[in-house]
Amino acid sequence: MFRMGTRFPARMVLLLFGLGGAGIAIGAGHAGMAAAGPVRCEIRVDSTDGMTSLEGVVHADKAVSGSYQFRVKSSGASGRSNLDQGGDFTAGPGNPATLGSITLDTRGARYDASLTVTLNGKTIECADRTGGAI
Repeated sequence: MFRMGTRFPARMVLLLFGLGGAGIAIGAGHAGMAAAGPVRCEIRVDSTDGMTSLEGVVHADKAVSGSYQFRVKSSGASGRSNLDQGGDFTAGPGNPATLGSITLDTRGARYDASLTVTLNGKTIECADRTGGAI
């Protein structure tokens, strides 16, 4: 496309670098906004003595209400299980809402957990997995 030794005007080089930097900044900005939005969900995981507790949690910068689905699929030596919890919630600043919880025997087991939060017609999802897909 270009021959070796081809020279570009300094303005052209600066423009190309500027456009590339803007593209990186725009991509990073979208990812940052999703992670730092006014409503955030998480799946808390606590493992102790071969048992794992999973909790769906939503954090909000202002008072909100909505609905949720907390799903966990697990598979291990003791068999398979599917848990599906859901309902309505309210959350606000300094008052995160716990949206479902489960404790699993995870010695040699795998699980897939997902939390879907819906409020004002918008959906937020988060997920966690251990031991590979089920």
